[in-house]
Amino acid sequence: MSRFSHHLPSFPLKRRITVAALLFAVLGIAWGKSTKLVMSWKNPGYALEKKFVRVLALGLSDKTEIRADFEDALAAQLAQTGVTAIPGNTILLRPESTQLDLNYLKTQIRENKIDAVVVSRLIKVEKNVTYIPGGPYVSPFPYYNTFYGYYRVVYPVVYSPDYLKEEKKVRIETNLYSTVSPDGDLVWTGVTDSFNPSNVHKTINGLVKLVVNEMQSEGVL
Repeated sequence: MSRFSHHLPSFPLKRRITVAALLFAVLGIAWGKSTKLVMSWKNPGYALEKKFVRVLALGLSDKTEIRADFEDALAAQLAQTGVTAIPGNTILLRPESTQLDLNYLKTQIRENKIDAVVVSRLIKVEKNVTYIPGGPYVSPFPYYNTFYGYYRVVYPVVYSPDYLKEEKKVRIETNLYSTVSPDGDLVWTGVTDSFNPSNVHKTINGLVKLVVNEMQSEGVL
C-alpha cells in the first residue's frame, strides 16, 4: 500500500452510496440466475396414484451432440429424485437430422418398461439489440501529497461512448407425460427462458436442475 494512501480525500457519503449501489447492481447481473421459469401448469385431472419408477429423458433436437448432452444431464438430475432415469440416446437410434419413427419410439418405451417421459424442445430464440447512450461519470483527478496539489484537486467529467447491447433469450418447453395410457397423458408442463447462454453445458445444467426441482415441488415426481 502507498505511504500516501491514508491521506487521500474521502468521497462524499452520497457518492459512496451511489457507487456501492451500482456495484451491487453489476454483481447482481453477473451472479443472477441465467435461466428462469416463466410458466408451469399441472394437470388437475391427472391423479398420480404412485410415483414413477422408470423415466425417459428425451430432447427434441436435430443436433446429435447437444441432444445427447442434454439427455444425459436431464437423466442425471432426474436420478437424484429416486427414479431410474434413462437418457434417450442410450435406447433410441437417431442419426442427425433424422426424424424419430413413432412406432419405434412406442416399442422402445414399452420394452424398456418406461412409465413416464420428460421431453424438452426449443420453442424460439430471440435477439434484442438496445442502444445505450453515452453519459458523464465522475472520475477523481490524480491526487498529489503537496499543499498545492491538494488545493487543486478536481473531478473532471469524462464521457462514456455510446454502444449497442445485445441480449439473447432462448425459450425451452418441458413436458412430463405418463405412459400408462395408450397415448400418454400430460402431467406437467413448464416453459423456461435462458438469457445470454454463452456456455452450453452450464445452460443445460441450470435448465434441467430448475425444471426437475419445480416438478418435485409440485408433486409430480
